[in-house]
Amino acid sequence: MIIVLRSGAAPQEIEEVVRRLKKLGFGVHISQGTERTIIGAIGDERGVNLEEKIGVLPFVERVIPILTPYKLTSREFREQDTVVRVNDVEIGPGKFVIIAGPCAVESETQVMETAFRVKEAGGKILRGGAFKPRTSPYSFQGLGEEGLKLLARARELTGLPIVTEALGIEELPMVAEYADMIQIGARNMQNFRLLEAVGKLRKPVLLKRGMMNTIDEMLMSAEYILAQGNYQVVLCERGIRTFEPATRNTLDLSCIPLVKKKSHLPILVDPSHGTGRSDLVHPMCLAALAVGADGLLVEVHPNPVEALSDGPQSISPDQFFSLVRDLRRFAPLVGREI
Repeated sequence: MIIVLRSGAAPQEIEEVVRRLKKLGFGVHISQGTERTIIGAIGDERGVNLEEKIGVLPFVERVIPILTPYKLTSREFREQDTVVRVNDVEIGPGKFVIIAGPCAVESETQVMETAFRVKEAGGKILRGGAFKPRTSPYSFQGLGEEGLKLLARARELTGLPIVTEALGIEELPMVAEYADMIQIGARNMQNFRLLEAVGKLRKPVLLKRGMMNTIDEMLMSAEYILAQGNYQVVLCERGIRTFEPATRNTLDLSCIPLVKKKSHLPILVDPSHGTGRSDLVHPMCLAALAVGADGLLVEVHPNPVEALSDGPQSISPDQFFSLVRDLRRFAPLVGREI
């Protein structure tokens, strides 16, 4: 349920609604817009008539049931688009934020060269994996904390915030110590204990759609994070597994406008994992801009042929320059700024 207060509701009136809801056993989440305050009542609504208990208050405009299983993530709970701030970078309406960097942190030389080239081209956030979830146990698994230190050094030298993945609750505190934004990868999208743990950290979270998950399942996973009080969540479409073998995954661009209708959270597109082919990254980035994405997650490597992870889907710094140049030409046409 959401309780919509009348325009200009006083702080003590908001507190009164919160007090009554908590007394009835509900969790409370407050969303304050430019004109009205909306209070989400989270809990078992069976046997409790909130219209009678809360709706009768003179400063309550209406009580509305949220029909979707995800409450806080829904557009019903918050009509305005959420803006997620990663240090000085804003992800949300009017912006088209490009996050770029190598799939895996391999060496100081590799990370520093990529970071400087990404910033020079116009990238706003540096990505890089210190812990790598690989299909094969014999593949490169990342440098661990040493990789996190290299990313932090790159941030110090370039000023770019960093986003990197946490694979489990065990290394989450370590990742949170270094990262400005924590990525929850596709394989962990329904690791609910990890989602709850990252929700308690109050750090921006990048939540990637699972390769075999529906849009609603992705939004339910985001709900786990928001339910812990962390509203700084950015979704990411990275392709789903279908019967088509020509690409690594099938990049579901229809997901973007659908999520925009269903949820207030920003959403990015990852064309690198979505296609698995570097020659398809450029056109799919342009397509992501056209369908309303709030930004991109792109894999960039100084020498993709020698990459220890996902070389075939990584683009070179020169290709990244060309990509950003074209995106800047088209962004104003859809009301976006890079």
